[in-house]
Amino acid sequence: MSNVLFDVPGPKARMRYRGLAVLGALIVVAILAYIVWRFYDSGQFSARKWEWLQYKQVQQDLANAVLSTLKAFALGALLALIFGAVFAAGRLSDHAWVRGVSVAVVEFFRAIPLLVLMFLFYYGLPALGVKMTPYLAVVLGLTLYNGSVLAEVFRAGIQALPKGQSEAAYALGMRKTQVMFLVLIPQAIRAMLPTIISQLVVLLKDSALGFLVTYQELLYYARSVSTQTTFGLPSVPSTMVVAVIYIALCLLLTALATFLERRQRRSKKHLPPAGAKADEAALEPVL
Repeated sequence: MSNVLFDVPGPKARMRYRGLAVLGALIVVAILAYIVWRFYDSGQFSARKWEWLQYKQVQQDLANAVLSTLKAFALGALLALIFGAVFAAGRLSDHAWVRGVSVAVVEFFRAIPLLVLMFLFYYGLPALGVKMTPYLAVVLGLTLYNGSVLAEVFRAGIQALPKGQSEAAYALGMRKTQVMFLVLIPQAIRAMLPTIISQLVVLLKDSALGFLVTYQELLYYARSVSTQTTFGLPSVPSTMVVAVIYIALCLLLTALATFLERRQRRSKKHLPPAGAKADEAALEPVL
């Protein structure tokens, strides 16, 4: 079946593909080497550009910026998952008006750019007399935008489940809401875990937009450090440090997803086969 849509390459084709792969890798390495050399030639790796990391106050402020980023991510991710689950259930509701409202909300917030949402919350709501902090503006923007995307992810995962799951739940006397939240959504989350984690990684990186509404997260602190003449205006070093921290956070999130997926596979392996108990009962001697 693997050869139906793709012909297995012959010896010449494999050599050609390997040559192109090596050539592409050399081009990428050359580009990276050129960038590193330009940084070195412009003095971006000099001790003066990096001495700001030696100060204790700078380290504490950097740790506080990381904590602010994680706070916005944690609350935004939690609310986005809840938002996505609720509106995914609404889009699958039997009531037409519930489906209509859910579709309107999901499509509306998914169509608006995240930065525009943050601006609307931070600059628009105070004009209407509603007090708004940078933290709340960032969290609300992350929740509504990513929650709308997750709603579509959950809906696709629920619709991909076998119909026998819901039919069995209805046969046990469960209501529509119970079937959705107790049977379908938990299974959909497990099935769509890689996609959910990918969207949460996007949410983590989108928190960097909070510096535009004066939220003091990682990118905001990097910009403030890069304007310090005392440290020689270390714009490139501060950006590189922040990039490494974001990469580390995303890798940790991906490692968590891998751990959960492996644990789920191990739990499935320990489950007995469907007819194991029946077979054991049949083999027991009759007294």
